[in-house]
Amino acid sequence: MDRDIWKNFKIGVFMGGPSSEHEISLKSGDAVYRALKEEKLDTIPIRLPRDLDTEINGIAGLLGEILEDARVDMVFNALHGYFGEDGKVQRILDGLRMPYTGSKEKPSSLAIDKIVSRRIFEKAGIPVPRYNVIEERSFPRVDFPFPVVVKPARGGSSIGVSVAERRHDLEEAITLAFTYDKKVIIEEYIEGKEITVAILDNKALPVIQIVPRQKFYNYRAKYLDQGTEYLLPAPIPAILQRRAQIQALKAHRSLGCSCFSRVDMILSRKNIPVVLEVNTIPGLTRRSLLPKAAQAADITFNQLCLKMLESALQNKLS
Repeated sequence: MDRDIWKNFKIGVFMGGPSSEHEISLKSGDAVYRALKEEKLDTIPIRLPRDLDTEINGIAGLLGEILEDARVDMVFNALHGYFGEDGKVQRILDGLRMPYTGSKEKPSSLAIDKIVSRRIFEKAGIPVPRYNVIEERSFPRVDFPFPVVVKPARGGSSIGVSVAERRHDLEEAITLAFTYDKKVIIEEYIEGKEITVAILDNKALPVIQIVPRQKFYNYRAKYLDQGTEYLLPAPIPAILQRRAQIQALKAHRSLGCSCFSRVDMILSRKNIPVVLEVNTIPGLTRRSLLPKAAQAADITFNQLCLKMLESALQNKLS
C-alpha cells in the first residue's frame, strides 16, 4: 500500500482499558505507538482507564468525545480481553463510523468465548480438546482423566488458568477461574508440544514452538519467566508444521476473522494439531508471538504494525 495514504489520517492507539489484561495492553499499545511514530505517522496514544464503566448508557458518547477531542480519524485497537477484544468496542466504533484495526464485532465476540468458538470449530471438523462447561460453583462431572486444565470461558493471557493434577485440586482451580468469568471450562490436558500460528493478511506465518519451564504456558511463563523458550523455526517436521498452519487458517476463517489473529494449539503425541483458541488482538510486546513470527517471515515490527493498520481501511470499505 502507498505509504502516502497515511498522511490523510490521524491514528489513535487504544490501550489499557477495564480488562484483567490492562497492563499487557498498555505495553502492546505503547510498542505500536512508538512504531507508528517512527514511521512518521500522525499518531496519539489513547489510554483508557482500568475503571472505565463500560455498562453506562453513555459509553459510546464518551468514546466519541475522546476521539473527537483527539481529532482521530482511525483507531489502532490494542485493547486485550474484555471490552476491547470481545466485540464491545468494535460495536461502538462501528456506530461512530470510525475505522479500526482487527476483526469486526461478531468474529471478535465469537473468538473470545471459548465455548462458542469450540462449537464452531467442532462443526468445521477442527480438532479441539474434550471439555466440560460449568456455570455454577458446584462440583462438576469430569469426563476424562486427570490432570485437567481449568480456565475462564472468556479472557486471555492465561489469566485465571490452572492445571488440576488430581480431583482434590479441582475446587481451588475452579474458584480461581470463576473470579474472572461466570462460565468455566474444564478440558483434558493434552500431552504434546505447545505451538502457535499467527495469521497476517489472512496467511499463516511460521510455526512457533513454546517451551515453558512451568507445566503449561501460563501468565508467568508468558510475561515474567525469562527461561521460557520460543523455538523458531520450530523443530517439527515440515509436514506437521504445514498441517498446523492449515488448521490455524481454518480456525481463523471459521470465525470470520479479518487480516490477523493468533491461533494457539497443542501438537499432540499423535501429531494432531489441536486448536485451543483464536486471539483476535494478539499481544504486541517484545515477548509477544505475532511479532516473533512476523520477524521470521522478514517482516519488521514497524512493517507489521503498518500491515495491521491496513485492516482498518479494509473495515472501513466493508
